[in-house]
Amino acid sequence: MRRLAREFGVNLAKVKGSGRKNRILKEDVQNYVKEALKRLESGAQAAASGKGDGAALGLLPWPKVDFSKFGDTEVQPLSRIKKISGANLHRNWVMIPHVTQWDNADITELEKFRQEQNAMEAKRDTGMKITPLVFIMKAAAKALEAFPAFNSSLSDDGESLILKKYVNIGIAVDTPNGLVVPVFKDVNKKGIYELSKELAEVSKKARGGKLTAADMQGGCFTISSLGGIGGTAFTPIVNAPEVAILGVSKSEMKPVWNGKEFAPRLQLPLSLSYDHRVIDGAEGARFITYLNECLSDIRRLVL
Repeated sequence: MRRLAREFGVNLAKVKGSGRKNRILKEDVQNYVKEALKRLESGAQAAASGKGDGAALGLLPWPKVDFSKFGDTEVQPLSRIKKISGANLHRNWVMIPHVTQWDNADITELEKFRQEQNAMEAKRDTGMKITPLVFIMKAAAKALEAFPAFNSSLSDDGESLILKKYVNIGIAVDTPNGLVVPVFKDVNKKGIYELSKELAEVSKKARGGKLTAADMQGGCFTISSLGGIGGTAFTPIVNAPEVAILGVSKSEMKPVWNGKEFAPRLQLPLSLSYDHRVIDGAEGARFITYLNECLSDIRRLVL
């Protein structure tokens, strides 16, 4: 029962026991989690109607418009995932003072190495395919070890930092029902091939709607990659109780001055959002610079 409570982040002091002498049972924890999910869904609906936290913050009521006056319309219900994630995103955006820093990483040599490895795997007919994302995961893990504040969470009272001695990274996965974030454990201890295999398996599981609650718990840092779709930059929202998130956009070949001439270099746009209560601008700049260095010279990943 206690293990289940830890996995779901349930404060047992708030759970009413139904067992003998008010003992808390496994079913009590499960019911508490179900009720919490219902509150999240109703919170999302309240936010959309202007009756949620926005009203308490003194915001104007949500505008009520009869759109059918202007043309044909169709009502499409939000998926359960979007209802829950919407409430979480709303809370995180309102409660966390966000700062976002942008930079470009030179991944010319990394991409050359990646394509060479994939060509070798194709000849061996292993079915293995290495994506750029696994290198970003490894570089992020290296940066999280170098900058512990990014691998932390604020205590409930906001008076201290909880520094994590493990490196678990959540990866945002686009599914037909909405965005889900499975968590990859101990990324700093895994190799490129192991992560590539795990990423393929978990992504397939996510798109099939087969992720469990445990698959999406324990994250320290999140990566949201839109590189396969497009765009040059965006502002990712921190996934509380984490304190930072990395957004990745589509790489592009650009002319870069090397001291003598302009040369074509593959540039990867990065967007780093963080909680300004925990991380200041200088720390953010150091983190993203270190991350760039790791991606520009992948030999640093093994040092």
